[in-house]
Amino acid sequence: MQKFCTCSCYYTDNIFLEQYKLHVRFISEGQFSTDYRQLLRSLGCVTDAQYNVVLEKIQDEVARRRNLTAQSAERKSIIKQIYKPLYQHVYHLQESFLAPEFVEIVKYCRDDGASEEGVMELVTAQAAPRVYRIPVFTRDFCKDLVEELEHFERSGAPKGRPNTMNNYGILLDELGLDEGLIAPLRELYLKPLAALLYPDCGGKWVDSHRAFAVKYALNEDLELSYHYDNAEVTLNVSLGKDFADGTLYFGDMREVPLSETECVEVEHHVAEGVLHRGQHMHGALPISSGCRWNLVLWLRASRQRNRLCPMCNRAPRLLPSDGYGDGFTEEPSGPCALT
Repeated sequence: MQKFCTCSCYYTDNIFLEQYKLHVRFISEGQFSTDYRQLLRSLGCVTDAQYNVVLEKIQDEVARRRNLTAQSAERKSIIKQIYKPLYQHVYHLQESFLAPEFVEIVKYCRDDGASEEGVMELVTAQAAPRVYRIPVFTRDFCKDLVEELEHFERSGAPKGRPNTMNNYGILLDELGLDEGLIAPLRELYLKPLAALLYPDCGGKWVDSHRAFAVKYALNEDLELSYHYDNAEVTLNVSLGKDFADGTLYFGDMREVPLSETECVEVEHHVAEGVLHRGQHMHGALPISSGCRWNLVLWLRASRQRNRLCPMCNRAPRLLPSDGYGDGFTEEPSGPCALT
């Protein structure tokens, strides 16, 4: 049994300051001042009071991350006790939930003679390099899943949020959708596909995931800033409902500055997914009306990320974690072979 871990950079790196659209690293106040004070001034953080607000937000986020595992486990336990699902069937994957085209694509990927060239003939490539649009679910399943998510949102059950960039959404593990729905989707369907389309960035070694639903609506989250994911491969499925705009946009890989990048827009199609490399920089433009739910699935490959943490770009410094952690694994005999 694999023991999943977290890199210690989770508690110091990639802290998002929403007001300034900036990801920062925080080791100490001295380090932070040296690295970011001048940059923050150029972005409008000019007074001591404004700077102190930034420090408070960072310290709150670090505390949240350190308490996340325990608090998530507590929420999950309470949800299991008090929440009554609207649709029990969405909690267990059935092939009837999946678009027939998707089932056929994956059936091909499982064949011994399957090739990248062959699967490329079955998926639709977008203008952005190696970004693919694929049918994933039926519209009926998307409708039922959104209704289940909104039923949970209206309930009195405790709710964790996906990350510092998304203030509205649901952690699918806490709701109980992970084991019966997401894990078999990853292992039986997405892994064969990722193995052919992304063999160079861990696609054939996918062994864990992080799944969440995000919600965009007027007076809530409207857009998503330019970023990369803590994943080897990402699947982003538009679940509905009625919305206008909110187009995804893709730049280059994380090493290329935005100033040197020409972004390409990719529209959402309900029940279809956008599949891309996790380190491919991307964002979402604002919606102008309605409400949009998306299912986001970060596929992780320990064999890939054990070599280099995708978030701090260093050899991972492993800390024990519950569940899938952040997708790193520890050698069964003791310390990770990379440390």
